[in-house]
Amino acid sequence: MFRALTTAATGMNVQEKKINIIANNLANVNTDGFKKSRGDFQDLIYTDEKAAGTVNANEARLPTGLSIGHGSVLASTSRLHTGGEIKNTGNPLDIAIEGRGFFQVQLPTGETGYTRAGNLKKNAEGNLVTADGYQIQPNIAIPQDAVNVTIGSDGTVSVLQAGQTSPQEVGKIELAMFSSDQGLRTIGRNLYVPTEASGQPITGQPGQNGMGSLLQAHLEKANVSVVEEMIEMIVSQRAYEVNSKTIQAADEMLGRVANLKR
Repeated sequence: MFRALTTAATGMNVQEKKINIIANNLANVNTDGFKKSRGDFQDLIYTDEKAAGTVNANEARLPTGLSIGHGSVLASTSRLHTGGEIKNTGNPLDIAIEGRGFFQVQLPTGETGYTRAGNLKKNAEGNLVTADGYQIQPNIAIPQDAVNVTIGSDGTVSVLQAGQTSPQEVGKIELAMFSSDQGLRTIGRNLYVPTEASGQPITGQPGQNGMGSLLQAHLEKANVSVVEEMIEMIVSQRAYEVNSKTIQAADEMLGRVANLKR
């Protein structure tokens, strides 16, 4: 019965953490390019009170053993890099990636960050930057007198300047992809940085060598389904409740033992 208390407590603990994951997913349902997380759970160690295959007193080999588990644990969280809904915004500096790949941005530390959020802006110098002001890499500058900006599916950025009749190419947006997107480390603000688990970035032109293509005036929304998350929340809530009932039942049994009289 003492073991039941600690085992049920581990179940309550993992369900609490799962609710935290769900809460973060729901909080970012309107975050452009956000990728939802999923908890990966494992069972804990087992106490083998009788091993399978041992010989009993009658010299018969037991077909099954007797093992009692010690609960569960949250082993890891996985970031699900499935595509989100592509929404038309009408803004020429909004770019969605259809397929694999990340935009490359220059962080204040000098590192390169990676993002799926394509809601780009122009800073005072005309450089394409993220909502936080981080420059897209390689850097692309839009002339101040540009009256129209066109971004092709292959990343080619062309502008039509005042007084001209034909657009001029001012740069190309490159994408990066990784051997394991799930190995990337999230640092907030829609940004990822590589780790040993993700491998080094492979850069290239959109639409080639497995890279996704670009779609101008569109944004990729979060891949969070509110209905699915609500269902998972209900399941976790009920699992938490059942584990608490287990603790209550074990406590009642211990109380009965403690109140036994000769």
